[in-house]
Amino acid sequence: MRVYPSIKDIQEKIDLALIIINRQAVPNVMRECAEKGIKAVIVVADGFAERDEEGAKLQNEILEIARKVGMRIIGPNTVGVANPEKGLITSPYEADYDRINPGGIAICSQTGITHSQAFPFSDLNYGVSKICDFGNKCDLDESDMLEYLKDDPSTKVITMYLESMRDGRKFLEISKRVTPEKPVLVLKSGRTKEGARVSASHTGSLAMDDQVFDAACKQAGILRLERFSELFELPKMFALQPLPKGNRLGITTITGGAGVLATDEAAKFGLSIPTLSPETVEKLNSIFPNLGKPIMDIGPAMAVISDFVTFLSEVMETILSDHHIDCLLNIIWAGPVEGWGESHVKVYKELLRNFQKPIATWIYGPRVPIIHDLTHRIEDLGFPVFVEVEMAVKALGIAYQYAIWKKKGET
Repeated sequence: MRVYPSIKDIQEKIDLALIIINRQAVPNVMRECAEKGIKAVIVVADGFAERDEEGAKLQNEILEIARKVGMRIIGPNTVGVANPEKGLITSPYEADYDRINPGGIAICSQTGITHSQAFPFSDLNYGVSKICDFGNKCDLDESDMLEYLKDDPSTKVITMYLESMRDGRKFLEISKRVTPEKPVLVLKSGRTKEGARVSASHTGSLAMDDQVFDAACKQAGILRLERFSELFELPKMFALQPLPKGNRLGITTITGGAGVLATDEAAKFGLSIPTLSPETVEKLNSIFPNLGKPIMDIGPAMAVISDFVTFLSEVMETILSDHHIDCLLNIIWAGPVEGWGESHVKVYKELLRNFQKPIATWIYGPRVPIIHDLTHRIEDLGFPVFVEVEMAVKALGIAYQYAIWKKKGET
């Protein structure tokens, strides 16, 4: 690769500089960037405010250099950004792939473990609009990114992992403008005193009272997450499916036990299991005896039916047509039966053409490769599949909660 002893030796215009050197040398390179007229810098180098007092002084020094010339900084202590639509990935670490599928989910965080070198984005069945690791947030922070993503046409849903907020009032004000248009999902660490102490050493973060943060989220319509995996799982519902018009949940399952678990989980998020209309009950019972119940357990029918595709299509279409049902949880057994996966794919293709109610799916079975294959095929059609039945229900639940918030903003 062609290299230069100094930025000043490069003749071409430079849009973005990545600085990956010893912290002591960063200020001098920043000055060269300023002289060159570079307006955007990502400081990958670490050892700043998150490490010690000397690092904090260096961090203030590079910020002063940037402010004098109108330069903006992401970092330090960051792997930077990704813009899949433009093919841009700034992470300097090996990821074993060079492309992320573009799509509607933005992932922003105060850590590099949500970036390309740490997460299998190339294997996901949904696309990503932007990725941003804020690092120490000496300049650009979560409020800046949130305001940018509000007007980003590629972004449908915004997720954030935060250890702190530099300006809580500003973040709250911006969130109130964003959430009526796009859902914002936030996972905040440092809930305990121990966690807050560790976050201070990670990115130099200041602790924030968790109860205050929780109240702020409710005021701004922010959907708060509880686990790291939810950053990547729950946004799929918003990116791939329409919002539910109400809280009434239908359940089709091949195992009654999972249906009971789903019912318990639904209550946590304000979802109810309604009584089906008499017409729906009659039709379901005509498809198979005693099927017309709020939780439709299709397991007993599996032993005797000969045309599974027709049977499942009729069952799911019947419940989705019921005006008492706003959303559906479908639980699938992925068994080592020839043609079984293809049958489910055919059913989902029919649903894609005929219905506009959100559907969440959970797949279980004896072989992980079979589960993964069917998951990929169903998600390729635009139907999110979740790793746990509880996660699938929660996805529908927070979609309902967001639908309520969005409706308030429209009235």
